[in-house]
Amino acid sequence: MAGPARRGDLGGEPMTTLITGADGYLGRRIAAALPDEELILAVRSSDAAELAGKTARLGVHVRGAVVPVDLRDPDAFAEVDPRRITRIIHTAAVTRFDVDRATARQVNAAGTARVREFAERCERLERLVLLSTLYTAGRRQGEVHETRHDDIGFVNHYEWSKWAAEQCVLDQPGLPVTVLRLPTVIAEDDHGTIGQYNAFHHTLRLYSSGLLTLLPGDPATPLSLATAGFTVGAVVTLLDAEPGIYQVCSGQIPLHTTLDTAFAVFDRDPAFRRRMLPRPLLCDRDSFHDMVTAGQGLRGGELHAALRWVGPFAEQLYLPKVFRTDRLRAACPGLRAPDLPSVIESVCTNLIAGRTHAQH
Repeated sequence: MAGPARRGDLGGEPMTTLITGADGYLGRRIAAALPDEELILAVRSSDAAELAGKTARLGVHVRGAVVPVDLRDPDAFAEVDPRRITRIIHTAAVTRFDVDRATARQVNAAGTARVREFAERCERLERLVLLSTLYTAGRRQGEVHETRHDDIGFVNHYEWSKWAAEQCVLDQPGLPVTVLRLPTVIAEDDHGTIGQYNAFHHTLRLYSSGLLTLLPGDPATPLSLATAGFTVGAVVTLLDAEPGIYQVCSGQIPLHTTLDTAFAVFDRDPAFRRRMLPRPLLCDRDSFHDMVTAGQGLRGGELHAALRWVGPFAEQLYLPKVFRTDRLRAACPGLRAPDLPSVIESVCTNLIAGRTHAQH
């Protein structure tokens, strides 16, 4: 049973947290991690039936009032009383690497502007938290600090739109803003339980099926991966930390180590060994671009489908980055990072065995 709702410093009205995208992968996990909070759970719904369904599904794990909020609507927060809100956690976004620019602009960039405009009307607001991505760093290489990024170009529209969302909230100096740049979440926990498929899982499945004979990337490029447990734990801890930018990076692992770990797991599978599939080779940019061009000429084929998952992010695998986490570590000294090689091994084992609770 949840405890009493938080109250303001002077013991006044309850403190209420609004979570956008509350039915999303991270949104509902963050909501579940705040059992003692008074929550308003904002979800997108096209009609009353869809809203009722989402309310019922959220009610299994989370307590809170569910309200319809469509960030594409100019009056998106019509059903939320700004006088109640003391904290906003903005998780709603389109997170596909292959999102088109118009959708990315409408939902991620313009949608965040609507959240900011609503936040400015919340007289009791103590914090606006934006969930962002480590890859707002775009095409920069080397050390990436927990500071505001300039626009030096991006690999895909998703990265650009999340960068634009950061600029939107950081441009408003009067708002108490926290920006949390998140890694790629590949598992629920240290056991490699898969709760949602993303480009990481789809690429590994293509790898294990033999559909990709070439993979993009520099072998030494570090990958920033994490579990949902680590990520949600960090987000919840940082809700009350000093405002600013935090890079929620649990650690990095070289691309070649990730592939070595995956191949070792696949090679233990009798079905994989029987097919005698060649191990995919890491290739240079030009070779991969040639393969993408060939795949585009084979629409409807397996190669074209495979490249849908790999292509939009491939360029990042040639742009090595090391994410500094000084502010994160200072604010979360007890945060335990997962053992990434072990998690990757478990994820690959679960992929082969078909053990997944994932939403495609």
